[in-house]
Amino acid sequence: MNERAPEPTVDVLLVGVRSTPGLRLADEQLARSLERAGARVAVTEAVPPREVRTLALTDLLWARAARRAAREALRRFDQPRPPAVIYSTTTAALLWPLPGAIRFDAPAAANRPGRHGLWQRPLERRRLRHAPLLLPWSEGGLAEARAAVPGCEARALVLSAPVVLDAPPADGEPILPMLAGATSERSAEAPGRDIAALTYAGNPHKKGFDRVLAAWRRAHQPGERLVVVGIARERLHDAGFELPDADIHVTGPISAAQLRGLLGRTRVFLCAPRREDYGLIQLEALAEGCRLVTTPAPGPYVALTIARELDRRLVSEDLAVALRAALDTPTAGYATHAARLVEPFGRAAIDRLVAEELLPRLLCR
Repeated sequence: MNERAPEPTVDVLLVGVRSTPGLRLADEQLARSLERAGARVAVTEAVPPREVRTLALTDLLWARAARRAAREALRRFDQPRPPAVIYSTTTAALLWPLPGAIRFDAPAAANRPGRHGLWQRPLERRRLRHAPLLLPWSEGGLAEARAAVPGCEARALVLSAPVVLDAPPADGEPILPMLAGATSERSAEAPGRDIAALTYAGNPHKKGFDRVLAAWRRAHQPGERLVVVGIARERLHDAGFELPDADIHVTGPISAAQLRGLLGRTRVFLCAPRREDYGLIQLEALAEGCRLVTTPAPGPYVALTIARELDRRLVSEDLAVALRAALDTPTAGYATHAARLVEPFGRAAIDRLVAEELLPRLLCR
């Protein structure tokens, strides 16, 4: 029986838990950024486990899958162990086979309250204490980790998930044909933007899709369309949502290029998260020139401060009123101002941080 040839020597092993499109994109971009900085990177992905009913059991299955993926990857290398290991999310690090850096949008200490994080929170505190480097996506995520493990900020480097501002647009047939008719008389102010609003509903309860839907049904006008991405219509049905509305289009899961194509046609990104651990898609929407209408959700929601600076009317618990303000009386220069505010989250800025600070700290601990 032939044994598998060992993998070539690497500098960084990235252990990914790609349970959401945002995590998947963040892992891919971090690996590419490290490679552009001159590192040899190997990425291993946890095999998605079966769906279960509770968050505590879901995290256990993902943690076991991440440990299995890391062990299998480590056995393949033609070296005792890589100089650096990065676990993507604290869940990936909970059952780690060896210590490494931990990258996270938010810790379980904050987003797994009560019974949802009964076993994860104490183990997470141990991992945060023993990790040689912490890589929170935001200052807000670092603050939540510091509340659980005081002093951990001394080993932390805030490393945002990049908004890929120069990604190519979607090719081929558009996922949604150009809509017949104008969205409103004021749509002439945004030529080419034939979609009134778009929302992401990958996790309907957490993303507040019920609140988005209620606001849309209350506020939309004839001819306007809402596009729902990140979830299939069947899953929305299973979650209790019936969408016979002719003005609502559900795309199902789509690629990053397809999402960018839709955002380029959209006037408003509409969301009402019950908690937001980062909000990458909101930053992507702002980068593509959409106006962000959102509720003031708790959590390290980086786009929230930006949204308030751009137009405070659009950050409100009364989502319907904010939506109509965004569609009917848009603030002049919104897209240009948004592009400037999102620029620090672009790939070029993250590449500089990876090359100048992250890679030296990973390889010269």
